[in-house]
Amino acid sequence: MIDYKIYLAGNFVTTDEKLEVSNPYNNKVFATTYIAGKKEIEIAITKGKELEKTMRDLPIYKRYEILMQIANLIKADKLHLATILAQESGKPMRYALGEIDRAAQTFLVAAEESKRLPSEYFSLDWTPSGHGKEALVKYFPVGLISGISPFNFPLNLAAHKIAPAIASGNPIILKPARSTPLSILELAKIIDKTDLPKGAISLFPTDRVDGNQLVTDYRIKKLTFTGSPEIGWKMKSESGSKKITLELGGNAGVIVSENSNFSDAVAKCLVGSFAYSGQVCIHVQRIYVQDTIFDKFVQKFIEGTSKLKFGDPTDSETEISSMIDEENAKRVELWVNDAVADGAKVLSGGKRNGTYYEPTVITNTKPQMNVCSLEIFGPVVTIEKFSKFETAIAELNNSQYGLQAGVFTNNIQEINYAFNELEVGGVINNDVPSFRVDHMPYGGIKNSGFGREGLKYSILEMMEPKLLVKEK
Repeated sequence: MIDYKIYLAGNFVTTDEKLEVSNPYNNKVFATTYIAGKKEIEIAITKGKELEKTMRDLPIYKRYEILMQIANLIKADKLHLATILAQESGKPMRYALGEIDRAAQTFLVAAEESKRLPSEYFSLDWTPSGHGKEALVKYFPVGLISGISPFNFPLNLAAHKIAPAIASGNPIILKPARSTPLSILELAKIIDKTDLPKGAISLFPTDRVDGNQLVTDYRIKKLTFTGSPEIGWKMKSESGSKKITLELGGNAGVIVSENSNFSDAVAKCLVGSFAYSGQVCIHVQRIYVQDTIFDKFVQKFIEGTSKLKFGDPTDSETEISSMIDEENAKRVELWVNDAVADGAKVLSGGKRNGTYYEPTVITNTKPQMNVCSLEIFGPVVTIEKFSKFETAIAELNNSQYGLQAGVFTNNIQEINYAFNELEVGGVINNDVPSFRVDHMPYGGIKNSGFGREGLKYSILEMMEPKLLVKEK
């Protein structure tokens, strides 16, 4: 049993309320930490506000050195960090190790972007009144930031808030999910070894009631949240005048055209559908396959699904493991059963055992079914056929969400049509919507969010432009 202290204003401390952390695969408690309450949150805010000017004035070379040191320390402790992550989240080691690599990359890219913060010079004599004058636009840190990260990528999605905050010169308070707080507390140990001013970062779990101060407090100048649409839009309504970024997920779709590499599409859709039991914001949830290749695609896809190896997430051979908890596994089970009762057909899977839900493929669905219209956040995918490419685009757009979409085609007209017509934040050609590298702009439209992440884009969201007009 490991006991983790929380990281409060540059110090590792305990509180009066303990939090047990269990492995969702076997439901065994393997670590404990602490819940921050109102007192701790006030300490974090007060100290963060005190350090706004210090962080603003932290020279770029120091920001770079700190971010690079964090990246290198993450890589040096890769196996340990991946093991903790797999235990607390139920994420198979093959994906946990990948997340550690991505977190290191996130800090590395942030280090590089810290050397090219935005600015602009332009002349004002485009009009007679601007004669003899020039302008400089410089971007300044917004001030204290609060971040709220989810359970499914406990280290890297937190890194996507912490790394750009450091690069842009802002203090930050981050609240991880209560089910997966340990990865971020391991990161706290790494951050504490650097020259970052103590108190510029606080990392701790808290409950929703006390934690709502991170949303409402006027002293916090920006909120960045990754989670469900219901909670995210509620936070936006309560956040007052602060800047806000919302990453809210979706029910991502894939189109497989007859003009695609068939085998490549099947292989990538299998990973996109069932990696980490579908508990990914850009998990492949809806697949539309052209009628000329539909039967062949379904056959090969089900064959691949049946070969996925279930097991302990810490086993390197495991491809699919348990979901984060039994409550969510039961929800997925209910949605699939409701779809079947309404006429859908299960082609593979469809059964639950505790926190484990089988990788499931269903067809004959209707757009209004929960398995299609809502974010299932589980190992379930629907497969339907289409005849015309334009029809598939319309079907994919028939959603309240718009995060990313995958389009398998080698036809340039289809690629261009998809890019122009799909109502999403990103179109991925010849790959699944689950594709993400950490420096690309990432975010959605509709109910999928507000603003963009990806280091350069996050940094812009964390700064404000200021104009200087002066004589030439």
